[in-house]
Amino acid sequence: MIFSARRARPVVTAGALGAGPLLACTLLLGCGQPGPDAAQQAAATGQAQATPAAQATPAAQAAQAGVAQPAAGRFSAPLTVDNPMFPLVAGTQFVYQGKIVEGGEAKPHSVVFTVTGLSKVVDHVRTVVAWDRDFLEGRLQEQELAFFAQDDNGNVWNFGEYPEEYTNGKFTGAPSTWIRGTAGAYGGIHMLARPRVGERYREGLVPAIEFDDVSRVARTGQVTCVPARCYRRVLVVDETSPNDPTSGHQIKYYSPRAGLIRVAAQGGDSQEFLTLAAVRHLDGHAMAKIRAAVLAMDRRAYRVSKVYRVTSPAGSRR
Repeated sequence: MIFSARRARPVVTAGALGAGPLLACTLLLGCGQPGPDAAQQAAATGQAQATPAAQATPAAQAAQAGVAQPAAGRFSAPLTVDNPMFPLVAGTQFVYQGKIVEGGEAKPHSVVFTVTGLSKVVDHVRTVVAWDRDFLEGRLQEQELAFFAQDDNGNVWNFGEYPEEYTNGKFTGAPSTWIRGTAGAYGGIHMLARPRVGERYREGLVPAIEFDDVSRVARTGQVTCVPARCYRRVLVVDETSPNDPTSGHQIKYYSPRAGLIRVAAQGGDSQEFLTLAAVRHLDGHAMAKIRAAVLAMDRRAYRVSKVYRVTSPAGSRR
């Protein structure tokens, strides 16, 4: 999925919009975000806890290399995601068109990313619920609930994912579900408040599914054209998965106020290419249908994933 962090498994996924969230205080533990536990703090600062070599997972080994990034700060208004490179306004739907290339064969691929009017408390922070649907040759391949929140410094954080997989249109499970703060899962930065060229940051670290995604700010102030128009002041981010070297590099292009506008690839045994084809502002009727579909998916997740059961049900923003 293009807006959520990639998982280390042999399917085409796309990382986080470009990963993933108006209360005066965070829930359960009062105002602000509670400090991460030792494992999460280690992942944030790049100081991994010592792990016996025989027991170390690939994710833990990757963490020892260290990727410095901001520690999670306060989340006073986590649902106000107004980072100019990753704005999440309820009722906005982004449509991407392109292709996936595997073994020299190209197949049509499209992604529909919708910012819902729902929220969900994850790791004591109320997050924005986004609905991401991935179609290969016109058939649903994966759909995902992704959770994002913005801290008081303007950084947007990933808080978890519930990705359902489909084969020939039939649901086959959601084995790559992860929730920040559960089973050692660390939700990292989805979009920096002030990206600087050369800066590296971790989008997520989930030892249970051997997932570790790292991004690097490659360029800023670029001009990028897609079929509909050209964009200026474009941010270019290079994403890699240390645990999955066969995945190559995913290159993402972000424009102020528009968010993700283009996805390209370098290397890897499967490459994804997408461009922003449409931005829709949904009316009340369309949003009601999406709300029903997302809430049904949220309920199903409790039956499918043990990890998901630590969360409270999704509901209206308040």
